[in-house]
Amino acid sequence: MTPTQRAIDAVWRIESAKIIAAVARMVRDVGLAEELAQDALVTALEQWPSKGVPDNPAAWLMATAKHRAIDRLRRRQLAERKEEELGQEMAARGDDVQPDFVDALAAAQEDDIGDDLLRLIFTACHPLLSTDARVALTLRLLGGLTTDEIARAFLVPEATIAQRIVRAKRTLAEARVPFEVPSGAALAPRLASVLEVIYLVFNEGYSATAGDDWMRPALCEEALRLGRIVAELAPAEPEVHGLVALLEIQASRTRARTGPGGEPVLLLEQNRARWDQLLIRRGLAALARAEALGGALGPYALQAAIAACHARALTAEQTDWPRIAALYDALAQVAPSPVVELNRAVAVGMAFGPDAALEIVDRLAAEPQLASYHLLPTVRGDLLAKLGRWSEARADFERAATLTRNARERALLMARAAACSGH
Repeated sequence: MTPTQRAIDAVWRIESAKIIAAVARMVRDVGLAEELAQDALVTALEQWPSKGVPDNPAAWLMATAKHRAIDRLRRRQLAERKEEELGQEMAARGDDVQPDFVDALAAAQEDDIGDDLLRLIFTACHPLLSTDARVALTLRLLGGLTTDEIARAFLVPEATIAQRIVRAKRTLAEARVPFEVPSGAALAPRLASVLEVIYLVFNEGYSATAGDDWMRPALCEEALRLGRIVAELAPAEPEVHGLVALLEIQASRTRARTGPGGEPVLLLEQNRARWDQLLIRRGLAALARAEALGGALGPYALQAAIAACHARALTAEQTDWPRIAALYDALAQVAPSPVVELNRAVAVGMAFGPDAALEIVDRLAAEPQLASYHLLPTVRGDLLAKLGRWSEARADFERAATLTRNARERALLMARAAACSGH
């Protein structure tokens, strides 16, 4: 790759979401907006190697993409001769209804870019789409990842990701999903969808569900970047700051979560000197912002508060487990689920002993959602080992190893099972 190509790639990674968002505001179609932005990128690849990289490459790409959009709108207007209809549509949106509205678009200012990005995020994460489609479209439009990169991150064929993205764009276009930030009663469920997508992307990077790697840091970085963007664009939403706080603190452990050979290192065994203190400070600050906005803490802020308890403990022994157990009690009230209950059992076990935790875990055995969830027998095996019930613990660790699809985690669980055999 030449220096010019590297420069283009770097600018595209940083600026593509802004360009697509600005063009989508003009054409009201995210699929078409991405196509026009890609046209601008192709033009850069054709011109910059011979003419040189512009002084402001981001502005050059933005202007080129906007010119493409204006040309497309003009052609559409001339071909379909629907000036009156377009004027009525724009009047309904409160836009300029003059016949020369297309020319007015050329003068669009960059000061609306924050709103444009927020509109793009809410569109890409629309609940009308499946979860898989929302994740793929968000990483493509807002993360700037290629279809191949997304496919490799989630260990699925590239064609599968391509189909998801194409179908997602088609679904949004056919449903005429407005390119806007929802308001009133529509905001909460749409915001919840945005946060869910960011959370899912981060979790897949933090603990890969399948494959040979324990973590995929690039996905964590993309999710954290998206979370920070939403937090700046929606500063009055406490759960946005709660999610960012959670991701910042979780990400602070990245370097300590794997050993020299890439093997997993569990939380209580991690070298806390390797935790990133800057990310911890940022996470605690985001949590403070969420708390300062008032009201009861939501699920993400509560999870961030749990993560903060770990971050504030200089050693594993100093962890405030009773506080963590209390926070899980609160989380179980606002977001009840078998997984939350399983995590609460771990905290209860650390705070009040393995017997109390085992009662909770055994009650969860009948939960259909956890039937193939490898962490249920993992937690049970850990509790049984602490109680000296080694053969039962070994059986649970071995069962957990058969359920996980991650090679690193499977090796860890088999090692724990083998350790039980020595007692």
